[in-house]
Amino acid sequence: MTSMRIALAGAGIMGKGMGARLLAAGHALTVIAHRSRANIEALVSQGAREARDAGDLAEGADLIILCLPDTDTARDMITAFEERLRPGQIVLDMGTSEPALAEEMVARLGARGCFFADAPVAGGAVQAAEGTLGALVGASPEVLERIRPVLSLLCARISPMGPPGSGAKAKLISNYLVVSMVASITETFAFARRANIDWALLYGAMLQGSNNSVALRRMVEPALAGDFDGYRFSVAHALKDLRYFLRMAEEIGGASPSATATLAFYEEAVAAGKGEWNVSRLLQPDPQAE
Repeated sequence: MTSMRIALAGAGIMGKGMGARLLAAGHALTVIAHRSRANIEALVSQGAREARDAGDLAEGADLIILCLPDTDTARDMITAFEERLRPGQIVLDMGTSEPALAEEMVARLGARGCFFADAPVAGGAVQAAEGTLGALVGASPEVLERIRPVLSLLCARISPMGPPGSGAKAKLISNYLVVSMVASITETFAFARRANIDWALLYGAMLQGSNNSVALRRMVEPALAGDFDGYRFSVAHALKDLRYFLRMAEEIGGASPSATATLAFYEEAVAAGKGEWNVSRLLQPDPQAE
């Protein structure tokens, strides 16, 4: 693989592992801090260069990867380096953003002779470090071929969904299923507790049937051993993704009653001060309810 000059904005839970894989493959990596200094320092110790600012990050990069927490943060980052772009550069959003960002950036960056693609990923920190993520890609065929070698380092499965924005749409639909399952699993095991049903026996039986899923295993198996942080995805991020999904749903025919009920579940959890919790911690018994 030909070495590329890659910029990474967002060396967080996912970005740290992705950056390490890019460095190990021989790419020249420039990083910029968003939240975690420790992750930046770890990547610099492996050979990355830390950018002075957003313009320095983007200047000279063949590919600029965004792995940021939300649409507004991604838009702000692009705005911060936009003036330093040169024709031919690609901006690749690998976070979970709203599809409207892609439509906006295709026009804005296209006016500069640059390209925008979205490739939000399925998986967590372990998969990012292993290079076994799944990418839902929205890109033109030409841009996809340019970014495919990099995506292949980070992902076990690359799923081209269509033009820019299609990856974001597919990811929001996929995440809707996940956050709905988390809510259902939480409520199911709360019912089991109230009914005096042994969690371990119930879980073992569920593994033999249609209930068996990655979400179930990530949440419940560690909880049985007293670890309620098995599913490392925050309640606040789940609510953010769900709100993005519902905005998209309104544009294409409206949200379902089940989606509205799921929204209420997460809004209640955030209102109760649980936004920074991992979603699996919602399984933890509430002492006040005992």
